[in-house]
Amino acid sequence: MEMGSVTVRFEEEELENGESERRRKRGKRKDAEDGMVLDPRLPILNAWNRIFLVACLVSLFVDPLFFFLPLVNTEDVCVETSRGLAVALTVVRSMADVFYITHIVVRFRTAYVAPSSRIFGRGELVSLPSKIAANYLGFEFWLHFAAALPLPQAFIWAAIPNMIRGSNMSPWSYLVRFSILFQYLLRLYLIFPLSEQIIKATGALMKTAWAGAVYNLMLFMLASHVLGSCWYLLSIGRQMECWKKVCSLGEVDCGYGFFSCKAGVGDPSRSAWFEATNVSNLCHPSATTFFHFGIFSDSFASTSSSFFSRYFYCFWWGLRNLSSLGQNLLTSSNVGEINFAIVIAIVGLVLFALLIGNMQTYLQSTTLRLEEWRVRRRDTEQWMQHRQLPYELKQSVRKYEQFRWMATHGVNEEDILEGLPLDLRRDIKRHLCLDLVRQVPLFDEMEERMLDAICERLRPCLSTSNTCLVREGDPVNEMLFIIRGHLDSHTTNGGRTGFFNSSRLGPSDFCGEELLPWALDPGAATVLPSSTRTVKAVTEVEGFALIAEDLKFVAAQFRMLHSKQLRYTFRFHSHQWRTWAACFIQAAWFSYKRRRKEGKKNNINVVRKYADNCRRVVGGGGGGGGGSGRCCDGGEMNMVHGSLLKPLEPDFSVEHR
Repeated sequence: MEMGSVTVRFEEEELENGESERRRKRGKRKDAEDGMVLDPRLPILNAWNRIFLVACLVSLFVDPLFFFLPLVNTEDVCVETSRGLAVALTVVRSMADVFYITHIVVRFRTAYVAPSSRIFGRGELVSLPSKIAANYLGFEFWLHFAAALPLPQAFIWAAIPNMIRGSNMSPWSYLVRFSILFQYLLRLYLIFPLSEQIIKATGALMKTAWAGAVYNLMLFMLASHVLGSCWYLLSIGRQMECWKKVCSLGEVDCGYGFFSCKAGVGDPSRSAWFEATNVSNLCHPSATTFFHFGIFSDSFASTSSSFFSRYFYCFWWGLRNLSSLGQNLLTSSNVGEINFAIVIAIVGLVLFALLIGNMQTYLQSTTLRLEEWRVRRRDTEQWMQHRQLPYELKQSVRKYEQFRWMATHGVNEEDILEGLPLDLRRDIKRHLCLDLVRQVPLFDEMEERMLDAICERLRPCLSTSNTCLVREGDPVNEMLFIIRGHLDSHTTNGGRTGFFNSSRLGPSDFCGEELLPWALDPGAATVLPSSTRTVKAVTEVEGFALIAEDLKFVAAQFRMLHSKQLRYTFRFHSHQWRTWAACFIQAAWFSYKRRRKEGKKNNINVVRKYADNCRRVVGGGGGGGGGSGRCCDGGEMNMVHGSLLKPLEPDFSVEHR
């Protein structure tokens, strides 16, 4: 009894534990649903990452534009701020900041894969909001938070006006410069893990080679944009250093607040200082005896002009010196200026090498197959020259190689299909070939499974004009289904004088149907049937080919159809039976005419004499096109003896073993 009670209690505990575990899992799923947790593998998150990447690039282009806010007033020798530009940049920058804040919110709602579960498979997805927040609240969160802070807007509208009113510091102090530059570097850094995340999810950052080349070129132009903006801001700093040097001469009391147009203009002491000193001439770029501006001497032509003139001139300066690795820069003895020139040379060297390498890689990927075709063409020319082929054969080979390149551009269709799943490969083949296969009446009566089997075994085929696909009497080893182009099919019934049957084949037609009776006959020999027609390409032809072995395999399954239906279809659409019927009708017609002429009602001998001539036409036929040849004329009927024979019928009702 005790053992039984223990067992019962143990089972009850197991049930309770299992129920609690199920409740816990349901609670996790409910929490995940309530918190709107997103799967990181969803396409919508991949789309958001691309949108956020574009927003990051826009932000990287906008932030250096804040360096163009200070404007030099050459008449009053002071620096002022462009208020209209400040408002526009504040609006654009605030819009970009919204994307950074939204990205932080998205990260708090995006599940992650537990690192400990990545040993096997894709890992376990953690979808609890509390665990997601705990995992995200680390270095990555503070990095995103620091990058999302509106520092430039705060400095423009709050910090800088207080600096100007409270002290004699320059409006563009070093603190403002370094804080903006620091946040800019943070936003630049965020691009790299974001790009890696996109590549890991989709396989490539850019889907086309040209998009990748443009992306790398844009990064190089971004660097030129940043260097040009820094050059403009540093040139204003050098201008103010010259003014401070004049101020430090001590002839007249002056303060650094004199150099702000908002605070200094109108001050009587500043007017006295300005009249007592020759600051306009001493700080002119051409006056190198008092102050040497070095690489910033060219910037003073743009520091007082409109925004677009300043921007494009500085952008061109950055692009020119970044491309030339700063070789044309003539610096002064100022340490900061020399370091700036060194940075230009190093950054230009690295970025230019990366640009050339990446551009070459992306552009070569677009011309790789073209280069392979050129190498193949050169090898073919050398081989033909070595074998001393005649000019006509050389032209035929060149024409075929050119046509194959124009039709495929070096893409191997079979390799692409082989790399796809079976179901997808079957659907593609069905889309490409099903309508063509249904043009064959025998195939049209097959079930869908058999049609899929035929479509899977079709192979692309190309032929140039004047190419002979098969000659009369040669073995037929494939059926050809035409997509585009035209073929000429004709027969002479083994070279018989006076007999000619011709037809024109076009798109959706087929040829090589001599294989059908051979493939459908269970007792057929292994020797391929002979072609009853000569098929020649009139124009360039594209199509799909079904080889004899594959057709034989499909035909083995096709014999399960009802024998009467199959026999009727085979008789109606076989060109051998058509030729026999045409010969029989011709014989009957000549017999009728002769009976009327001779007045005899039952002249069966005429039919028998004519049949001997038609017997050799029993195997006549072509592909996909009709037409009948004349078996003999009235004079030949008196010379022919024999009997009119029907084509043999394969026994479809019995499975051949």
